[in-house]
Amino acid sequence: MRKPNLEHRFNMSDNTHSMDSSRKAEFKRNNTLENLLKELNSNLWLTEKEILPENTSPKFPIILITGPLRSGTTLFTQWLANTGVVSYPTNLLSRFYGAPIMGAKIQLLLTDPRFNFRNELGEFLQQVEFSSENGKTKGVLAPNEFWYFWRRFLPDPSKDVWTDDQLRLGFDGKTMLAELAGMMEVFGKPFAAKGLLFNYNIAYFNELFEKVIFVQIKRDPIANIQSALLARERQLGSRELWYSFDIPEYENLKDLDPVSQVAGQVACINRTVDAGLKFVANERKISLNYEAFCENPEKVFDELIDKLNRQGYTTKEKYAGVKNFSATSHIFLSAEETTLAMNVYNRYYSKQEK
Repeated sequence: MRKPNLEHRFNMSDNTHSMDSSRKAEFKRNNTLENLLKELNSNLWLTEKEILPENTSPKFPIILITGPLRSGTTLFTQWLANTGVVSYPTNLLSRFYGAPIMGAKIQLLLTDPRFNFRNELGEFLQQVEFSSENGKTKGVLAPNEFWYFWRRFLPDPSKDVWTDDQLRLGFDGKTMLAELAGMMEVFGKPFAAKGLLFNYNIAYFNELFEKVIFVQIKRDPIANIQSALLARERQLGSRELWYSFDIPEYENLKDLDPVSQVAGQVACINRTVDAGLKFVANERKISLNYEAFCENPEKVFDELIDKLNRQGYTTKEKYAGVKNFSATSHIFLSAEETTLAMNVYNRYYSKQEK
């Protein structure tokens, strides 16, 4: 594991083809906020590095949510946050991406009812709502995608694609594990987060984490493809522009029509996650269908509790969440587009090469 490179630790960017200049105004970054957060995290890191746990093996499992864009990972993360079983990256915690142990303590101070003296900070106490816009949630304690945190440990934070061997050589896993261990120590619970950035690196993270549960989410392909097309229009103003992370197959997909491009994108991710999970032990993975999850979330809760128990974590939490979600999707794609999407999806999903 490489030594941390402080030169790039707080210079965050995402190298998706939905670059900031292409985004609609409401989705553009707030540069004033970005600069303040960079300065704040640089300052807090001076303390954070002094309190990193010496034992970098978290005592609780990490829950890493995988799958394609627009497959239901945000709703699943919101639901999981509401169960009370796990800690997770909130919109507040995400602002401390460079010093998350300090951030976790600040979050407890501001939002935990135990520390709400005479309701001085009562406005911070809130439930997690089941709504989002292109994966972006609202509210202090709503789940955040936490991309800035994950990118800190990469040899080149501007890239989206790495081989497992490249991560073995260049990923700062030691610091990441120490910070995850520290956050879980503060919260006293397993930590659940989206891992879509690492869909193609399941083998590496399966080696890295002593305790882990990979949660794979799949959605009906046509509903998934249609949702991704809508996300392009909503955030970028056009179906033509690439949305979400680069994937290794990008060069093969970039010149296709939008429907074929997205169908291939979703298929390649599903195929790769399937392949990666084949070599993960059963007690370290959960594969679920989004529509089935929406129909019976309690069944997924029970499976998750069982997997946590197998990894040495027990909880007294009982399921008290919603009975079901609406997973119905009105398909507006034409018959021709639907046929094209499924043909391309099946073709790319069945390919064996990377």
